[in-house]
Amino acid sequence: MKIVIPDDFPRVFAGTAAEPQLRALGDVTIYTERGANEEMELVRRVRDADAVLSLRAYSRFSDRVLAECPSLRLISIWGTGTDNVDLDACRARGITVRNTPGVNANAVAEHTLGLMLAIARRIPAMDRGVRDGQWPRALLVQLDGKTLGVIGLGAIGRRVASLARAFGMKVLVASWGADNGRAASVGAQHVSLETLLRESDIVSLHLRLSPETNGILDRERLAMMKPSAFLINTARGALVNREALLAALRDGRLAGAGLDVFHEEPIPQGDPLLALSNVVFTPHNAGTTQEVIDVGLRRAVENVAGFLATQRSTS
Repeated sequence: MKIVIPDDFPRVFAGTAAEPQLRALGDVTIYTERGANEEMELVRRVRDADAVLSLRAYSRFSDRVLAECPSLRLISIWGTGTDNVDLDACRARGITVRNTPGVNANAVAEHTLGLMLAIARRIPAMDRGVRDGQWPRALLVQLDGKTLGVIGLGAIGRRVASLARAFGMKVLVASWGADNGRAASVGAQHVSLETLLRESDIVSLHLRLSPETNGILDRERLAMMKPSAFLINTARGALVNREALLAALRDGRLAGAGLDVFHEEPIPQGDPLLALSNVVFTPHNAGTTQEVIDVGLRRAVENVAGFLATQRSTS
């Protein structure tokens, strides 16, 4: 079996304990240089693969890419999101898609709380001020007693809700599917999305990106939020209408935002978001801890091994 990792850039897989485990399963090629974000380069790298282990969301397995890969039977994704894969096209072509759900839940949840604290306590701005010889004495916002709205209650959303309650926050939840008591199980209250937006002091996004959730926070819904509220997004940039978010932050209709994800990654220099002092940025690395890397890569390789075992048992 020919196995390809097309996108080990920046490098996280090569040289780890997971590499020999993968090499034991077949003929492995690992690309550690930039380029998998370009469609034709991605095709060149995976054209002859039987299985792909994809590490980065910038590798987009569109129908056009899949059409050039007649041997491809498995895409194993390191991570939870599958929005970079055309799932309908995979089903039509008999390509199995596997991911590693829940592996990064604790790490992303901790980062989410970190962004909340950073923007509410103005930590980056005060750090810059002190370094510049100033002594900024700003009025800060505490989390205790505030209302957190969690949109999406998967593994990450549940962990965020639990951590927030430890800070003394009231937690509201709007889930994409039926609640079935899930909110109550983490000490939260299930409400409509509109109620959550109107009542929350901080709104945190934890949905998968899909055609249904793309732009779920549009201009109208952002306008429902309090002018004193903060938005935190560690899920996917496209869940929020970019222009609507930019306008709300620029015009003071939102107090601020903490963003780990963007519509275009890396975010281009000169992007108007970067000029806003009421936004804290991190480069889509909320789940990048050694623990997540070790467990996640192992599970992604296990997905390949499990697929091979199933193929052998049915042949």
